Amino acid sequence: MCLGVPGKVLSFEDGDLRMGRVAFGQVVKEISLAFVPEVKVGEYVVVHAGMALEVIDEEAAQRVFQVLRELDAASMEGLG
Repeated sequence: MCLGVPGKVLSFEDGDLRMGRVAFGQVVKEISLAFVPEVKVGEYVVVHAGMALEVIDEEAAQRVFQVLRELDAASMEGLG
């Protein structure tokens, strides 16, 4: 099973391989944007294995963040 995680594009550089800085909460990673040449700074992308696979709107990204928070809370309850 693969898990794609939304991140917000902070900046990018065009070159042989389009790369960008993408924020996942407080964590910022260098991600390949080669598959999403249309993405703009401030937009959200779904990332898997260091590659942005698609552009999504902020509402969809926020829904994923909410589900991840709920899963985290449920797992913490199971530890108690």
